[in-house]
Amino acid sequence: MTKYMVMIRINIHEAKAKLSEYLARVEAGETVVICRRNVPVAELRPLRGSQRERPKGMAKGLFQVPETFHEPLPPEVLDVFEGEVEGGVGGGGEGGKEGGRQRPDGLGAERGS
Repeated sequence: MTKYMVMIRINIHEAKAKLSEYLARVEAGETVVICRRNVPVAELRPLRGSQRERPKGMAKGLFQVPETFHEPLPPEVLDVFEGEVEGGVGGGGEGGKEGGRQRPDGLGAERGS
């Protein structure tokens, strides 16, 4: 199967006035050459691979939502979200290695504040 690339040439004023129209044509596979005084200065073309759908389920089995996910947060965590406490959960650099506190849900290390 042979695929022919359609290319059109327009001036800058027309590109400004009808940008949405030309973007629709680009999405359909055309290439638009934008010219200044009939001299090409830019090319508007579809991105390669941008129309492919991202694969789903690639992380299946790598993560499990904990049973406690939908339970209310503890009051000390809510206080941090509401801005009543500074420094995050644990109050600063406490709790082990510098900048790597253990998360309360046991899923790994938190970033330091």
